[in-house]
Amino acid sequence: MTRKPQQRGLGRGLSALIGDDSAPAEAEKAGGGAAVQTAPIEMIRANPDQPRRDFREEDLAELAASIREKGVIQPLVVRTDPKKEGGWQIVAGERRWRAAQRAQLHELPIVVRELSDDEALEVAIIENIQRADLNPVEEALGYRQLMDKFGHTQEKLAEAMGKSRSHIANALRLLTLPESVVEHLRAGRLSAGHARALITSPDPAALAEQVIARGLSVRQTEALARAQKVEANTPKKPKKPEKDADTRALEADLAAATGVKVAIEHRNDGAGEVRLRYGSLEELDSICSILSR
Repeated sequence: MTRKPQQRGLGRGLSALIGDDSAPAEAEKAGGGAAVQTAPIEMIRANPDQPRRDFREEDLAELAASIREKGVIQPLVVRTDPKKEGGWQIVAGERRWRAAQRAQLHELPIVVRELSDDEALEVAIIENIQRADLNPVEEALGYRQLMDKFGHTQEKLAEAMGKSRSHIANALRLLTLPESVVEHLRAGRLSAGHARALITSPDPAALAEQVIARGLSVRQTEALARAQKVEANTPKKPKKPEKDADTRALEADLAAATGVKVAIEHRNDGAGEVRLRYGSLEELDSICSILSR
């Protein structure tokens, strides 16, 4: 029997789970007096379930330069590594850990929290959404994880994150786009506004390529998507079957004989019609003369 995700309140937020790690002094007070300590950087590893996958190299380089000059001011929040004795697994602060490696630090300040696998994942997701500059896809995936794994509703997420319910809903809608469009969004080639406009298009992938190639604004994209939707919903006239070679040859022969354009429409039941198109009264007189011979 499949067990439904246990729905837990997010109202207690990060501060109740990991404390406020904005400064060492406050971190020491949080969570029953847990103290800041140092740990060898090689004994700290990232959480393999970390929801954030994209770390911009230029941002890491900038943070590494700051760390070389001032050190790591905010301690990492970690838990005991369940797979490495004596090691620590990052709950919050992977970006600082990555930058510290580039800065060639040997030790990092940490605050240890006793968290289960589910709690560690939940905190990592919330921490990323609240404190990091995520791209729209990562933000949406974070919301989706919280809903799928922990059973949180859009209303509860909106309340906990300080967002509107429509913001949560619009973010989740981005995940319904084709993979190629999601990749453009993840890479920054499309904005969230562009992507939301593409959702209403009958062919989001093709329109996305057009938007990028032409450098269209969000409003232009919205207008184009609306036009495509109207076109897609407009009943199209059935195409006439192509005429066979014999019919086309007969039309040419009659046109040569009458001196005007001739069209033959032949139906499947054997009946049909011949139309002669004239451009002047003189041409009409010529047709009448030919037919009366």
